[in-house]
Amino acid sequence: MDISKKAEQPSYDEQLEKIEITLLLEGIFQRYGFDFRNYVYSSMRRRIRHRIRIENLNNISALQEKVLHDQQAMESLFADFCIHVTEMFRDPGFFLALRTKILPLLKDKPLIRIWSAGCASGEEVFSMAILLLEEGLHDKTMIYATDMSSKIIEKAKQGVFPLSKMKLYTQNYINSGGTRSFSDYYKVIDDNAIFTPSLVRKVIYAQHNLASDESFNEFDIIICRNVLIYFNRVLQEKVHKLFYDSLCVQGFLGLGNKETLDFSDVAHCYDSVDIKEKIYRKYK
Repeated sequence: MDISKKAEQPSYDEQLEKIEITLLLEGIFQRYGFDFRNYVYSSMRRRIRHRIRIENLNNISALQEKVLHDQQAMESLFADFCIHVTEMFRDPGFFLALRTKILPLLKDKPLIRIWSAGCASGEEVFSMAILLLEEGLHDKTMIYATDMSSKIIEKAKQGVFPLSKMKLYTQNYINSGGTRSFSDYYKVIDDNAIFTPSLVRKVIYAQHNLASDESFNEFDIIICRNVLIYFNRVLQEKVHKLFYDSLCVQGFLGLGNKETLDFSDVAHCYDSVDIKEKIYRKYK
């Protein structure tokens, strides 16, 4: 027997764990309709182990039993699975590229539709609204902000962010080409910054699951940043097809700085507008 090959084989415990995780994710899909089956395995395993420790359970099968019979347990695990890492004008170079390279090409359109897919707690949506306002496109643009979590969507609607983050957000705004005083867009109440509600009067919030839901409109811009990194190659391909079907010809797709179209079956349908900022334009 080849000892080196034997050493590469996963242990029985690892094999069993993988079976249990597969059954857990399948059970969640069948019971609740949330499809995590094609998320990156290592990320899901880490979050599942975290939940097992918190619930003081012995194994994944015990977690599965609890989740399938206890709605609250499912909500807790769902919160573990939904990663919401965001900030206003995150990666300012991306928003600067939108301001200088993309929005000028859309100025003559009578109506602009933008899809913020995986909008999380709303920081990116408010950033986009501010950008559109400063570029004179706010009144003729509809932003569709979606996330798979209904709770996080409700949070996004509020436009309330910690005051402690405003220093970072202000610097991001300045670096993104902001033309006003960032503090003009919010008022301070206690330890929170409350952003002007009129900024998002042209925003439609909705629950949408990229793993299982279909296209729902035709868009000029789709922004989905730092979401696909949590999907395996199969699900990434499915989502790229969804975005392709949802973009108008000459529409723009913005991805996160660790994401790419390079390995997608639809990559040949796009031109690269900004390689560094991962902005692409659909040309057929």
